[in-house]
Amino acid sequence: MSNLFELLKQYRDPVLARRLIDRIRALAKRLEERVLIMHVCGTHEWTITHYGIRYVLPENIEVRAGPGCPVCILPAQDIDTVIDLALEERLSVIAYGDVSRARGTMGLSLEDARSLGLDLRIVYSLQDAITIAKRESNKRFLFFGVGFDTTCPSTAYMVLKGPPSNMMFYSCYRYVPPSVGWLLELKDLEIEGFITPGHSGTVTGMEPYKKYFDRNPKPMVFSGFEPIDVLISILMILRQIVKREYKIENEYTRSVRWEGNTIAMSTALRVFKLEEGLWRGIGVIEGSAFEFKEEFSSIDARRIYGLEKPLKEDYMPSGCRCADIIIGKTVPTECPLYMQACTPQRPIGPCMVSVEGTCRIWAEHRVLSQLLRH
Repeated sequence: MSNLFELLKQYRDPVLARRLIDRIRALAKRLEERVLIMHVCGTHEWTITHYGIRYVLPENIEVRAGPGCPVCILPAQDIDTVIDLALEERLSVIAYGDVSRARGTMGLSLEDARSLGLDLRIVYSLQDAITIAKRESNKRFLFFGVGFDTTCPSTAYMVLKGPPSNMMFYSCYRYVPPSVGWLLELKDLEIEGFITPGHSGTVTGMEPYKKYFDRNPKPMVFSGFEPIDVLISILMILRQIVKREYKIENEYTRSVRWEGNTIAMSTALRVFKLEEGLWRGIGVIEGSAFEFKEEFSSIDARRIYGLEKPLKEDYMPSGCRCADIIIGKTVPTECPLYMQACTPQRPIGPCMVSVEGTCRIWAEHRVLSQLLRH
């Protein structure tokens, strides 16, 4: 952007945006040290980057992306397992588009495995997957379930309804609240506040975050996705820091409730239990993996074939800094592969694969250097 006026013209309400920015800057002057705010949502990162929010923040206020992309944190070992299993057992794999491009430890994606004979189907919803399985009843299908607590309940609902007999599931669903608890324990990053996810929070509610907040009190604000929402959330966090009165607040009152969507979560927990799970670039987080309960073992590919879930540090390509980008220790432009060997057309690291990945978002917005300040 050439100047602040040009940037503000992008906002639906530039007058309100201007006032919020002025208030943010006024509070920032009362803070002597740098303040690092983290969000954990790919949609928030898109809003922040697309609307140039980082450009209008004071120099001592920084917002970084955390592990808000389910494809980015998908263990590479699980990709290997699904490919090997499907080829060996002649299963047809059903997956979402971004998942199909993520690479395993040998640099092979589901799309790449097509050349080895893998039958891969790309869908936009689980309902599409069920329709395919019903239509082709002579084949056996494996649905590669990747996502957060926002998509897990729909899978649970379909399981309770009864999926086609020729369909099984490989669950890599993750529960977001424990990842924020893990980040709060990350002392060397010194996160001062969280823009907590709106989509996930709509399902889980605010309550699951309280036990992590009680152990490590830091401002948490559940935010909507309009640029005004994000600016208000930043302002709310800074007010808490200035007053030294830390709490969990809700900016996204039109969607998020303290108790969350109790029907969605109770449906998910009828089918799944929460166990320890590996997050690529992070490690194992307790209580963060949705695993099928034993009563649903007949559709659980892990139990059917005796597969072990990965529980050790996961693979990253040589030279790739996605592990640091996922937890906000660095930004995409500090990775030597960014927009050189690794591009949206030929992604190497997981953060460049998905539309919710930080590297992909920065690349598509042509961010080629550290963000300049106004």
